[in-house]
Amino acid sequence: MADHPATTWGVGEYPLMAQRLKPAAQRAVDLARVAPGDRVLDLACGTGNAALMAAARGAEQVIGVDFEPALLAIARERGEGLDLTIDWRVGDLGALPVADASVDVVVSAFGIMYASDQPRAAAELARVCAPGARVVLASWTPGGVMPGLGAAVAPFVAPPPLAGLPPSRWGDPDAARALLTDAGVVAGAAHPEALTLTFENRLSAVAFLVRTAGHVVAERPRLEAEGRWPQLLAAVAAHVSASATTDDDGRVALSLEYLLVEARAAAEA
Repeated sequence: MADHPATTWGVGEYPLMAQRLKPAAQRAVDLARVAPGDRVLDLACGTGNAALMAAARGAEQVIGVDFEPALLAIARERGEGLDLTIDWRVGDLGALPVADASVDVVVSAFGIMYASDQPRAAAELARVCAPGARVVLASWTPGGVMPGLGAAVAPFVAPPPLAGLPPSRWGDPDAARALLTDAGVVAGAAHPEALTLTFENRLSAVAFLVRTAGHVVAERPRLEAEGRWPQLLAAVAAHVSASATTDDDGRVALSLEYLLVEARAAAEA
């Protein structure tokens, strides 16, 4: 079936996390000034947050690209009945199924940062941009809650194919600008932002972070067989305790720091 998971992104309950990340996608779409008539590309669109928002703003054409068919199936279902036209395409960030110089706006909400070949992804972004196209990318910042979660579970799960470059490199202003500049895109302002996840208690926060991390869920049978699953849960709990604030009623808040980077494709000579 087309919506059968092809990667660990389709395992577990990542769509629950994507729902919580909608404010960041909205900020990216707003900062990109998506308007009627624009041709918009949502890179590594996942369940379609930014693509759906761009289409709702009247963009003439919206393309959502992701390499996980199961997430694209959810995105497609979310758009049904909304009178929105969005072209959902399975594709890799290193070889986008998008024509040269064909989009006016590129947005990515925690997507391009997971490219296995970061310079190649930046080059592909530049390739599909029409002259003067607007670019806004949202990425987790180094040392923040989400990169910290990755570090907490790293001893228990298979390492991702990242060629030694962490995803949060895109959340470092200088590194992100260098990636874009090397690809021929004119880097602009960088905006530190944060969104807050709230939970009834610490255990709820731990359960949510684990169940929405497909690469962790996929390893659970092996870790349980090895007797290491409780150790993973303890590592996530320690990370939550170190990162969260707790009110008098025991409710927990995690502030997820991220960076919005603006850029613009070069204009025609």
